[in-house]
Amino acid sequence: MVERGFDVKRLPGAALLAITCFIILYIPMVILVAYSFNEGKVIGNWEGLSLKWYAAAFQNEAFLDAAVNSFILATTASVIATLLATMAALATTRGEGLKGEGIIHIILNQPLMVPEIVLAIALLIIIGQIKEATGYTGLGFLIAAHTTFCIPFAYLPIRARLEGMDLSLETAAADLYASRFYTFRRVTLPLLAPGIMAGFMLAFVVSLDDLVMSDFLKSPGQETLPTYLMGELRRNLTSEIYAISSLLLLISVLIVAGSWVATRKKN
Repeated sequence: MVERGFDVKRLPGAALLAITCFIILYIPMVILVAYSFNEGKVIGNWEGLSLKWYAAAFQNEAFLDAAVNSFILATTASVIATLLATMAALATTRGEGLKGEGIIHIILNQPLMVPEIVLAIALLIIIGQIKEATGYTGLGFLIAAHTTFCIPFAYLPIRARLEGMDLSLETAAADLYASRFYTFRRVTLPLLAPGIMAGFMLAFVVSLDDLVMSDFLKSPGQETLPTYLMGELRRNLTSEIYAISSLLLLISVLIVAGSWVATRKKN
């Protein structure tokens, strides 16, 4: 008798549970997007299709300022996080005789394991003291905080890509007297590029969508899209907020889809 391996799809009720989870997760998003096209002002009262709330959003200076801040913050933080994550991944996968590798993994992945609000409070204490001592209240503090939080999200796909790469090409380059830098530039880096791109995209969307860190550490006039939306929700819920949320959702979905395409690309 041939024993079958464990298959979660064969568990009783697995399909029903999966469908229920998808409904709970995605039906609210579908409703949000649908009502962003609502002609009327009253939430929950459908009055016809219209794009006027999207037009109103793009005429809203507060929203545009928050969007600019978010994209500057997310781009800068994700670029720095990806560079640091790439160096860390190379050190932990290609470094010979690296001591304390387990501790390095724990440190790199610590932001994933610690509740974000705890990390935000800890950074608030440090950054608050620096602000008081220096008087500087620029966007640099938010960039530093987002970079710290985004490093593990960039590190994981880059390290996974490195671990899945065939070392024979790098070894062949070394046998042909290529220097380490030349081997990295012409062999390792092109093969690693999809992982780097996936890490950058994940870091970008995590930074773009972050609320807790930004809300705790921002200075006056440094609204991001999530903090702007939260402030508007506290005052009044309108279809314009639905439109802005739908745009943010669309950007996040496109970036995550791009990250998935990058990681599944085979060289």
